Amino acid sequence: MKYIMAFDAGTTSARTIIFDKKGNPISVAQKDLIKHFPKPGYVEEEPEDIWSKQIGTAVEAMSKKEIDPKDICAIGITNQRETTIVWNKKTMEPIYNAIVWQCKRTSKYCEELKEKGLEEKIREKTGLVIDPYFSATKIKWILDNVEGAREMANRDELLFGTVETYLIYKLTDGEVHITDYTNASRTLLFNIKEKKWDNELLELFDIPRSMLPEIKDSSKVYGKSKSKYLGCEIPIASAIGDQQSSLFGTASFEKGMAKSTFGTGAFVLMNTGDELIRSQNGLVSTIAWAIDGEIKYALEGSIFEAGSCIDFLRDNLRIIDQADDSEYMAGKVEDTNDCYFIPAFTGLGAPYWDQYARGSIVGLSGSVNKYHVVRAALESIAYLSCDVINAMQEDANTKIKSLKVDGGVSKNNFLMSFLSSIVNVEVARPKVIELTALGACYMAGLAVGFWENIDEIRENNEIEKYFEPDMDEKERKEKMKRWHEAVKYSMNWTK
Repeated sequence: MKYIMAFDAGTTSARTIIFDKKGNPISVAQKDLIKHFPKPGYVEEEPEDIWSKQIGTAVEAMSKKEIDPKDICAIGITNQRETTIVWNKKTMEPIYNAIVWQCKRTSKYCEELKEKGLEEKIREKTGLVIDPYFSATKIKWILDNVEGAREMANRDELLFGTVETYLIYKLTDGEVHITDYTNASRTLLFNIKEKKWDNELLELFDIPRSMLPEIKDSSKVYGKSKSKYLGCEIPIASAIGDQQSSLFGTASFEKGMAKSTFGTGAFVLMNTGDELIRSQNGLVSTIAWAIDGEIKYALEGSIFEAGSCIDFLRDNLRIIDQADDSEYMAGKVEDTNDCYFIPAFTGLGAPYWDQYARGSIVGLSGSVNKYHVVRAALESIAYLSCDVINAMQEDANTKIKSLKVDGGVSKNNFLMSFLSSIVNVEVARPKVIELTALGACYMAGLAVGFWENIDEIRENNEIEKYFEPDMDEKERKEKMKRWHEAVKYSMNWTK
């Protein structure tokens, strides 16, 4: 038997999944990452922790099933995007913690850029909005605030990378410094029309070009891992941002197909094919993937809280014992008793883009109990998804016929059923829900000939359960109206 190994370098954990020819997960290993919150709104992780746990899970996944590393045909890497790491080129030592995509430390600087009237110019070049979410302001913060960093960068001694770039650099002992088009398109430094790093943006953010990695296709052999790490040299054959990876993993290969991944956050992507659609409704234009020099585009809506919303119920409010309890408790009541939960813990993403919003529970009365709150929290994930999907359909001038879902939270049947009803679209949950890792696996397999083409991959995509809408239009409109009224109470809170 031969296999493909996928590194799923996520926000919450480092995971390795080994897949067979049918796209079935044969072995899985996972380790939670250490997170730091040094100040309100600051979110950091330790690059060495990311690296050691990713390698640790790779070794563990092989040993669990006694898989010989020589039977691993390739490694594919998918990663939390936008998270920023800067390291010393010679020593490979990070000069600061990884600044996570959720971090809001550059909010004030982003406001200054907007006040200078740069928003439309940056959107035109990058397809993105000005927001702390993206990498450029994080890089600038490190250069401006870590002692000696600016001088080292100017001497060509520092390198930048998102998580996949850092892992590949470490795996090859510093021989390969690359990123792929999907991750490059999330930095605020990449010109999405010209498909290259933008010199004007580099000058604006005061970031030396020498820090940036070379941009490659998402499916390509970049180099080989050193044998000391995994037992033999293995081709590193894909790098792709986690949300684009899950779009590919759902076999959403045609224009107009859409998916939503429910992990720490929730991310809705629609394949727009060869067409770069400029959003007029608060979404971002991004690159879906690049294979054999051919680039496909997508519209994306990023929802910052999904699984983290359920974690909040468990860890902060302590009204559930474990995440799975949320489904049972939400079903204990018929509705939320007009209570709405807005999970804006780190601001609101698409289509609102309010970095100053904060979470709230509104509509509390004496008859509201913990079951109502749990149900309201789950419903909030669907409401935010509905906001994004409505904006997406308007931008693309097309109706989504079916929404494929993946990620750990997609196992929640109550949420998936409510999502189908509130969006008024069929929701399809594939048999394999580890589609983020599977997308990277497919990309790597295509690069080394493990699969001949995407038609062979399409045959692997088996749906485990369909959810159909079960809500009349009047009720749907009333619920969304109340939701939008509730959201207003969270907006601009810290401003």
